[in-house]
Amino acid sequence: MAAPNQVVNLEEKFAAFDQHWSPKIIGEINDMQLKAAKVQGEFVWHTHEETDEFFLVRSGRLTIRLRGRDDVTLGPGEFFVVPRGVEHCPSAEDECAILLLEPVGVVNTGGAPDSDLTAPEEWI
Repeated sequence: MAAPNQVVNLEEKFAAFDQHWSPKIIGEINDMQLKAAKVQGEFVWHTHEETDEFFLVRSGRLTIRLRGRDDVTLGPGEFFVVPRGVEHCPSAEDECAILLLEPVGVVNTGGAPDSDLTAPEEWI
């Protein structure tokens, strides 16, 4: 767990895991968790009814498909906030490293919790 006043090195955190679609918690602030994830391929369509979801691309390219809206494609250094209740499906042709900011306890598959891609809560 990242304690207050502790320096967190993103290179070390991303080097500590290889799994895709399995976000790792790397910090916590005011009931929000900062999560590192590596993604490749397509995720599952899902919603988060109670919260917005923040995606920041660190490397690679991420496309976020949005139900009933235009897709959003992000490159390194770009972020997008999916509004609460909007069904979405992130995907990446090649491996992409992202940071997510979400309230404590948010399940990565949102309204599709029985998916094979539902990740356990894990600190690195």
